[in-house]
Amino acid sequence: MSIKIGKYNFEGPYASTDRLQNKSGVYVILCDKTSGYWPVDCGESATVKNRVEGHERKNCWNRNCSSSLTVAVLYTPRLQSSGRVAVERELRGMYNFPCGKR
Repeated sequence: MSIKIGKYNFEGPYASTDRLQNKSGVYVILCDKTSGYWPVDCGESATVKNRVEGHERKNCWNRNCSSSLTVAVLYTPRLQSSGRVAVERELRGMYNFPCGKR
């Protein structure tokens, strides 16, 4: 399963972190609404699963989604941190994420 976010094909969205891997990538937190998915936050990490599971902005995600939260991930094995940050900045420029301003 995949979802297009910006120009990227992300894996997911997943309702649980069970399917996430501890690989480098960019993640997008999405609110699953009856009308579709609404982006809540995005970020990057060398260990996506650990980052999402222990994220300090979880309270913000929950405040901004009255239904189910999901996560989509773009694994980036060939990108270093600066490349992942560039993808995150690009997405932040395209979407008005209510959590995690950069």
